[in-house]
Amino acid sequence: MKKLAALVATFLLVASSAFADTTVKVDGSTTVLPIMQKMVEVYMKANPSVKFTVSGGGSGNGIKAIIDGTTDIAMASRKMKDKEVALAKEKGVAAKEIVVAIDAIIPVVNPANKLSGATIEQLKDLYAGKVTEWKALGGEGPVVVISRDTSSGTYETWEELVMKGEKVFPGALLQASSGAVVQAVSKNKNAIGYVGVGYLDASTKPLSVNGVVGNAETAASGKYPIARDLYVYVNGEPKGEIKKFLDFALSADGQKIVQEAGFVPLKK
Repeated sequence: MKKLAALVATFLLVASSAFADTTVKVDGSTTVLPIMQKMVEVYMKANPSVKFTVSGGGSGNGIKAIIDGTTDIAMASRKMKDKEVALAKEKGVAAKEIVVAIDAIIPVVNPANKLSGATIEQLKDLYAGKVTEWKALGGEGPVVVISRDTSSGTYETWEELVMKGEKVFPGALLQASSGAVVQAVSKNKNAIGYVGVGYLDASTKPLSVNGVVGNAETAASGKYPIARDLYVYVNGEPKGEIKKFLDFALSADGQKIVQEAGFVPLKK
């Protein structure tokens, strides 16, 4: 009987291990975060044995985590840099890039601001600190520049497509997340910031850029000048639950969630 009991106990231990919940860790871009949160919520309802932890800390932090092996999926609103690719190879990480959505980065002002649009050159001058009063653009009051911090992929895309090699000036107020940018602009009538299209709400006022309104249609067509792809990175070819989840993310149902989150789904 003792041998039988021991065998049963051993079987139960193995069985419980075999059927233990799988936990998938996701980290990175706060722009991709609302898409990922909605996808994870839907996926876990359909697959209750799979658990996810999702956190945003910026694209740079997510990419660092996939290189260091501390996350399973890295969210990023920019491509990996050459030095990050080199570091990944050095550490034996085969970082695989997967596009999951399209985004438009929208400049936003406080609803009290009279401005309705700006050119790339005007936005560049604002963020370079060359224009410090709204009257230069037909408004009034001092300009308060709100920017994402330097670990953000959104910051780097803005620097590439708007600043074109020039740095955001040191007087800009840096925010750690897109949500924080929205909050800062909504509370200051003189502020200007920029966020992914999925973060637009009634608390801020979007500006057209070069006469083009940023939305799903103009971002997907390439007409809007500050559009970009949104990514996830994994280590090597995805397998198991990670592959199943990413297949879902790229499916019609997953891309419907991208649209529901306010971003631009991939064309099929």
